[in-house]
This record gives sequence, structure tokens and C-alpha cells, in this order.
Amino acid sequence: MARAFILVLDSLGIGSAPDAGKYGDEGANTLLHIAESCAAGRADNARRRGALLIPNLCRLGLDKALALACGRGLPGAPERGAAAAAHKAGHEPVLSGAYAVGQEISAGKDTPSGHWEMMGLPLLQAWGSFPPPRPGDPAFAEGSVFPRALLEKIYQQAGLAGSLGNCIASGTEIIARLGAEHCAGGRPIFYTSADSVFQVAAHEEVFGLARLYDLCALIRREVDSYNIGRVIARPFTGNAGQGFKRSPNRRDWTTPPAEPTLFDYVQKSGGTTIAIGKIADIFAHQGIDTAIKAYGTSELFAATLRQAREAPDNSLTMTNFVDFDQNFGHRRDIAGYAAELELFDRLLPQIFPLLKPEDLLVITADHGCDPSWSGSDHTREYVPQLFYGAFVRPVACGRRQGFADMGQTVASWLKVGPLRHGRSYYNSIYNTMPGNSPAIG
Repeated sequence: MARAFILVLDSLGIGSAPDAGKYGDEGANTLLHIAESCAAGRADNARRRGALLIPNLCRLGLDKALALACGRGLPGAPERGAAAAAHKAGHEPVLSGAYAVGQEISAGKDTPSGHWEMMGLPLLQAWGSFPPPRPGDPAFAEGSVFPRALLEKIYQQAGLAGSLGNCIASGTEIIARLGAEHCAGGRPIFYTSADSVFQVAAHEEVFGLARLYDLCALIRREVDSYNIGRVIARPFTGNAGQGFKRSPNRRDWTTPPAEPTLFDYVQKSGGTTIAIGKIADIFAHQGIDTAIKAYGTSELFAATLRQAREAPDNSLTMTNFVDFDQNFGHRRDIAGYAAELELFDRLLPQIFPLLKPEDLLVITADHGCDPSWSGSDHTREYVPQLFYGAFVRPVACGRRQGFADMGQTVASWLKVGPLRHGRSYYNSIYNTMPGNSPAIG
């Protein structure tokens, strides 16, 4: 029986969506702008130099998906003719897959919205958020984006004397600015962003990791009435002299999906669901049999490879590669993002020999986060949807209205569903006369 593996390159957008102007993102293009910077020599660092080299992703159709999304090719992309020549000489396999371009229909560009939609549950009503209040609004303390009533409930229930921050901020900037004060006085740092989030930063040793998690679970209950999508624990380490650094022990408390997702359908069919990285938190652990924590692209990929070796038939494995977004997109680090893409591309061929003949590999993204863009928020973009397997026909599937088409296609592949949302293109990509062999190379 078939298995499916969905690899989410968090924030790898491929061109501004038609409604990007509503979000202030018209002209954003995460992949293209990274590649252009690399081709121009503006993205060189200790880890990489020159043009963006991601030949394995391009062989699966990423360059074609980019061209379909924005009408522009990938600067410096390897020529397919050269790849074919290398294959003929016995140096490397020619890989090819089906590809499509996904346009999000959910009313947001945040992580849960993108992931839920690709798994069959678009969110057509926007999440709540904490924008700056009107000056002098009595419901808010001066300088705070969080309502007085909410903060007072949190302080009372958690036994806190108060909090720091209470503003819209970058997570790395705010711990650099307030970390020493937090360590001296013990008050946690509260902040938010343009997304529907309430974030809490605290020192792992001074404040305590378990205490931070308990506080976030309490806040999760209190922000339900504000329709906030996630509460995120942002632990950090270090000191004022040497600087503060986020630890890998982040944890998200997400509102549970209101309807079944592809995970639930797989479970209902008797299959097995496996979530790697922050996937389980994104879905509030709903429909998840096994949650595997891993940190960093290499470790996340290694965890995915283990499941490619060990996951049973009729299983769905989904991995979120968060570093693209968290460490490079939000921090507007073009060179770092480029180096991480090249790392992923070098790791990618390891999974092909582990795929069984009926398996399906999907590579996609949940939104954009253009590191060349202003600000530090996500960008409203198209995303690539790449499909590979022995029975996948290398075909273009066009622009798709809604990420859920991808989830519906995976549901068809696994013979579960149909999901309530999305149109499957299984009949377009399924090849009854297989031409790809996952074992080549």
C-alpha cells in the first residue's frame, strides 16, 4: 500500500499572489529575489558563493513552478540539458515530477492557515490579532498592544507582578533589548507580530522552561475569546555580557482545527500519521499518532529519512523545515536563506532510494517570507507544489485556486477521503506505466 511524505519548506514563496496588494506584499517573491541576489554576487557568505545551486529541486520542477507563478526563470538554474547529459554519462539520475502552483484562499498568510489549507481546511475568516490601539484608548495601558483586561487575568492567574514588552516586535531584537531586564526582575517578555500570535520569551534557567510552558498554556485559554491562532513559547539562553540566544525548545499552542484535516482522514482509514518538527503543534496534535521533535534542517531531514525507512504502509508523514522562515526569512537574511536552500537540495537525493514504488513525495510551502522585503513579516505569495514517485507522471498541473488541491490529491493517492475542500489532480499525475524509479542513483 502507498505512503505519502509531505516536506514543507516553510516560507518558500514563488511570487506575489493576486491579492498580495491587500497585505502590502505586491512584488514580493521569496525564491526569485534570493536567486537574483545570488546571481549578482550579493548573497555570498562563509557557507556559500555565487549563483543559487539547487539542481535537485529544479529537476523536480521548482524552476518551472517559479516560471508558471511569476513568468520569470530561476537565475543561474542548471540547464536541464546538462542534467540529461550527466545522467547519460552515468554521473547522476534525471529526476522529474509533476508540479503545480498553489494560491492560498485563506484570509491570512500565517503558518496555521497555510498548513491547514494544504491539508484540506481553508480558513475563510481571518484570525484575530493585536494591532496597535488608538492613542488614549482606556482599554489599553500606554504602549501596550494587549488589552488591560487580558493582561490582568494573566497576571492574576499566573502570579506575575507584570510583564515586559507588550508590543509588536522581532523575537531576536526584543530579547537583545529586554533580556537583561527580564533576568534581573523575572518578568516575562510578551510580544506579537502581524500574525495572530501571542509570544512569550523567557530565560530557560532564570524563569524556567516548565514555568514558561505552563504560562503559555494558561494564556492559550485566555486568548480564545480574541480568536488568536497561536501562543508561542520562545525560550532563550545566555547573558547580558555574551548576548542572548533563542534555544531550540520553542513550543506552540494552536487553536485546534474546527474540521477534520487529511491527518484525521488517514487515521479514520486505519492508517498512521507522523508529524516531524512543529507539525504536531500546528495542528494542536489533532489527528497525529506520532510527534517527533527535531531541530535544524539536517536533523529534520534525518528524522524524515528514518520514517522513509520505517513508516508502515498507509501512512502519512509531514515535516516542517522551519529554519527557512524562522532563522532567515523573518531576519531578512538573504545569504543565510540561500545557503539553507542549497543544504536542503544536497540532502534531498538521500530520500529517493528509500521510497517504495507506490510512495508519493510532495515538496511545498505554506506562505512566503521574502528576505529582501521590508519589515519582518510573512509575504502573501504563491507556493510550489512538487510531486515525485515511481507512478508520478512529469506533468504541469497549472495554477491551483487553493492549497487544498494538494491535500485532496494526496488523499486520492492514499485512497482516503475525499476531503471536504479541494480538487484532486490525481488523475493528471498518476502514471499507470511508471517511468520514474525512486531507486535510481
